[in-house]
Amino acid sequence: MLINKCLFPVAGYGTRFLPVTKAVPKEMLPILAKPLIQYGVEEAMSAGITTIAMVISKHKQAIKDHFRAHPEIESSVQGTAKASLLDEVNYVTEHCDFTYIEQQQMLGLGHAIHSGQPLIGNEAFAVILPDDLCTNVGDSVLAQMTKLYAQHPDCCIVAIEEVPMDEVDKYGVIDGKLLDNSDNAYRVHNMLEKPDSADAPTNLAIIGRYILTPEIFTVLANTQPDKNGEIQITDALMILAKQGKVIAYKFQGQRFDCGSIKGFVEANTVFLKTSFM
Repeated sequence: MLINKCLFPVAGYGTRFLPVTKAVPKEMLPILAKPLIQYGVEEAMSAGITTIAMVISKHKQAIKDHFRAHPEIESSVQGTAKASLLDEVNYVTEHCDFTYIEQQQMLGLGHAIHSGQPLIGNEAFAVILPDDLCTNVGDSVLAQMTKLYAQHPDCCIVAIEEVPMDEVDKYGVIDGKLLDNSDNAYRVHNMLEKPDSADAPTNLAIIGRYILTPEIFTVLANTQPDKNGEIQITDALMILAKQGKVIAYKFQGQRFDCGSIKGFVEANTVFLKTSFM
């Protein structure tokens, strides 16, 4: 079972990075010299996905511009040592098809994903939140997940990692049972969105990688907003989990929470060290 499309919900304001995100999309913040959004698209490509769908806002033209040709810059560096600096993004641009849709209101991740339905259609698809930057020396996190999905094509797959118990209130948290013959994949039977540590069933937190079946759109359309007026993907997935249709995968690799200043600085520090090893 192939996953052909990857959805990027990138319409949010990025308020944790104000004032820079007043004018610069948080997805364009660089890890070294490459923006987060490009790392995300490259991860999708590593899983064989080249149809890239983005739920975007009118304030994020810079994301579109990044994946378009820029003849003036290319001409200015042609024949110089700097020309190779554009090779990676040009490769992405040449090999991926990009489509965009504007999200008119910011009403939660579930709402953003549902807004992308016209770009996805009636097929399973991946979701990447680019401010969760994931690295691995082997298969990328999304490539690992697509292999698991091939074994369970009627299920949604969510990526999880262990977090400290005093940080579970920042995440959706799962509880489940290990699949037979697996030490890193769980059949989910409970999910809680940002629970207090006393109420959390585990410290297995959902991070920004998903594979979703098209059924999720119907569920999201009928999911009630939370107390903040937002539609949460966790609430929708819980409906499917009750039917045995959600698997949580404890991925191999390292994740950096680049939606926070601490995680962003940590990622740059680690990437800087490894780039000169």
